[in-house]
Amino acid sequence: MPILFLGHGSPMNAIEENEFVTGFRNIAKTLPKPTAIICISAHWFTNGTKVTAMEMPQTIHDFGGFPQALFEVQYPAKGNPELAEVTKLLLEPTMVELDEKWGLDHGAWSVLRHLYPKADIPVIQLSIDYTKPPQYHFDLAQKLSKLRDKGILIIGSGNIVHNLGLVDFHNFHKDDYGFDWAIEARSKFNGYLLDGDFQSLIDYQKESRAIQLAIPTPEHYLPLIYTLGLKQKNEELALFNDKLLAGSLSMTSVKIG
Repeated sequence: MPILFLGHGSPMNAIEENEFVTGFRNIAKTLPKPTAIICISAHWFTNGTKVTAMEMPQTIHDFGGFPQALFEVQYPAKGNPELAEVTKLLLEPTMVELDEKWGLDHGAWSVLRHLYPKADIPVIQLSIDYTKPPQYHFDLAQKLSKLRDKGILIIGSGNIVHNLGLVDFHNFHKDDYGFDWAIEARSKFNGYLLDGDFQSLIDYQKESRAIQLAIPTPEHYLPLIYTLGLKQKNEELALFNDKLLAGSLSMTSVKIG
């Protein structure tokens, strides 16, 4: 299976029609139908590593201040306890907790409902351990690579440029609009991605002020690192939905394979 990083953006993308959700639908058409999905979402940021192991994960509305229609959305995909067990074993010696409480947060379901609107593919989520550095996450992801041979689609869901504190809400719908630092950061990120310079992306804390502004906190960035950790030599990497939004966000998404 190919691998994806999806810039998920606002939860409203779950119910709006725009070029980004069209991009999600179009990329799904290029994929073989998965046997199951593992999603690494920015919105499950935990102390330690967890994997959802319930039969029927709940749809989590982990946000506030949005229209009621968004809170009514359900994504009734089944879970996959067997895949959760396999994932736990593959990640040894890292301790992985089998979780029965979480479900599917909006980093997962807001994009999956465009990729697979029938919710007919089992989904589990893998959490991001906030106590660990980026290199740890890159190395951990590599242990999951054999799942790709079993038809399992692994998706990282976050945003590469993600500074909510600086969002220009007055220009939210302006096309490909970014502050100067965001334009610089996206250019650097895209260059590293297309050149295969993943070490610079892992060591982003050594990079320029523009990149520090793009990643004030790591939770939306680390799902990208998981996706990159799964890339095999000579696999093609392509960008899509590559636009800036509201000055300080990017929707840039990545397909590998």
